[in-house]
Amino acid sequence: MGSYRICVCFTRKFRVTEADPPPDVKEAFGKYAEGGTHMTAEQLRRFLVEVQGEVENDAVAIAESIVQQILQKRHHIAKFTRHALTLEDFHHYLFSADLNPPIDFKVHHDMNAPLSHYFIYTGHNSYLTGNQLTSDCSDVPVIKALKKGVRGIELDIWPNSTKDDVHVLHGRTVTTPVELIRCLKSIRDHAFSTSPYPVIITLEDHLTQTPDLQAKVAQMLTQTFGKMLFVPESDCLKEFPSPDELRHRIIISTKPPKEYLEAQIVGDSSNNLQKVKDSDEDVWGQEPSILTANQEDNDKNDSETSDLISTYEDDYDSDLKVHQPPVYKRLIAIPAGKPKGGIKEVLKVEPAKVRRLSLSEQGLEKTAESHGIDVVRFTQKNILRVYPKGTRFNSSNYKPQIGWLHGAQMVAFNMQGYGRALWLMQGMFRANGGCGYVKKPDILMNVGPNNQVFDPKAKYPVKKTLKVKVYMGDGWHLDFKQTHFDLYSPPDFYTRVGIAGAPEDEVMKKTKKKEDNWTPVWNEEFTFPLTVPELALLRIEVHEYDMSEKDDFAGQTCLPVSELRSGIRAIPLCDRKGEKLNSARLLMRFEIL
Repeated sequence: MGSYRICVCFTRKFRVTEADPPPDVKEAFGKYAEGGTHMTAEQLRRFLVEVQGEVENDAVAIAESIVQQILQKRHHIAKFTRHALTLEDFHHYLFSADLNPPIDFKVHHDMNAPLSHYFIYTGHNSYLTGNQLTSDCSDVPVIKALKKGVRGIELDIWPNSTKDDVHVLHGRTVTTPVELIRCLKSIRDHAFSTSPYPVIITLEDHLTQTPDLQAKVAQMLTQTFGKMLFVPESDCLKEFPSPDELRHRIIISTKPPKEYLEAQIVGDSSNNLQKVKDSDEDVWGQEPSILTANQEDNDKNDSETSDLISTYEDDYDSDLKVHQPPVYKRLIAIPAGKPKGGIKEVLKVEPAKVRRLSLSEQGLEKTAESHGIDVVRFTQKNILRVYPKGTRFNSSNYKPQIGWLHGAQMVAFNMQGYGRALWLMQGMFRANGGCGYVKKPDILMNVGPNNQVFDPKAKYPVKKTLKVKVYMGDGWHLDFKQTHFDLYSPPDFYTRVGIAGAPEDEVMKKTKKKEDNWTPVWNEEFTFPLTVPELALLRIEVHEYDMSEKDDFAGQTCLPVSELRSGIRAIPLCDRKGEKLNSARLLMRFEIL
């Protein structure tokens, strides 16, 4: 029973009640229990195969395990005492995120293709604890990222003030530095705590005028990582190794120092920081549909910055060849840089050489307008890294789908923030067991008889249809204080569901709001036609309706449509940073036609 004070003298009392199983759950129980009051393990097996899509060979063991766990948890019944479920037991199983999750938590993609065949969970300025201008640099966010499965770590390396050691910091800002060796040791200690697949360290190298420090970096790398460090046998790889070949290995990649020019053009950091609205003020962040670079402020100046970066990258690459110590150069497994010439030359696929290309978010958008097919063809063999534009001082992020639709493997994000863009990134990399490598779909890798490849701008027919039914929600009263959402009454929840992916597929829909209820029941169904289901993400947000202000946040998650398990599933909700809430969850049904 919860009490809410209306005024000094009066209170309203509300009871948190456990909602009945939805009609579909009752119907399924009645059907598979054959009209009885209990469902046996064999009857549950039939339900798992026919409704939940489980493989016949696995279903017997799964059903036995579910019955045993439910009975022990709910009734403390020892094994073999009773071996059947009541309707309430059956509902409890379906509403358990541990026993009945929406996606598989195992690595199941082919991990033997070259690295260029995978989307790679990648961070940008991985060492920053907050905004891009004034926050501290530390190894802590690097460790956090690795523990979440991030496989691409970026470190900006600079000489210290006395030019006898190497620091990691965001150059020409007032961010406080951290020693490179500390970051490297933390990567060594935590790289494979979540995933066994390779970690790519992107070194943003600002040591070109101090080759002795580059030699020192080479020494740090070899001594810190030892046999973990992948050193190519030749200076020029014809094809990247596979994630499976590179298990528990560290890979070094270098790219040009874009931040140096960005800092010069941007000017005074403190003034710019005041001009940019901090995304922390809005827990939701912007809708992905308006996150494209050309729809934000300061675009003209940032575009000019991008052009200068491109020029500087070319100069840097030739300068690098002159000054790099031989040992340092030998450690670079994924070389970066842009060939001189126009965009056609930049995207040229060389038969005997692979490389990495870096483009800013607006650089990719501009290139994709006229050369989208060339980008897709380039990424079939080479690696494309996309990074946030220079004016994202508050560590906000951009729409990742643009990069993924063009085959970009390393769509680099500021992992220390939150908001809808980051939720999409987290959703993509829940795929394949959360190992940080997601196999690119065949549509991005196939080459037709006339050398044609996937065209991201083309409109395709509907390939699949996703049906989603939102039954109910529960658990908020365990995760939040009684007055967290409303001082005077229980919350008014509603759920938004939709698709992020190809432009033709993107849409958001919502349920009706349920007033004054901690355990809302909606029973509403939505249909989503998908033209590119391989790259679609199911977006789920729970809002608490607020008449006078912006809706309160009550949980979110994003799930890859290609990984969804059919049937009735429990959907665990996450907080605004992507951490799983302890109890809040939804009961939903998925059907893919």
